[in-house]
Amino acid sequence: MIITPAQIRAARGLLGWNQQDLAEKAHISIGTVKNFESGKETVHYNSMQSLRSALEAAGIEFLGQNGVQKTK
Repeated sequence: MIITPAQIRAARGLLGWNQQDLAEKAHISIGTVKNFESGKETVHYNSMQSLRSALEAAGIEFLGQNGVQKTK
């Protein structure tokens, strides 16, 4: 499942994380987080997986359409 910039921003908000917190926990650069969240660029698959894994490890669950949980 593709995660959108809006979902990343919302997840950070729920966790009380800033962009630096997410970058550190996902082991990616803050520039990557900033550019992705602003819509300036897409991220590589590995970076997307790192973002998702960091957020899920903190308790965030990403759901598909109609609230159906999809497998990774």
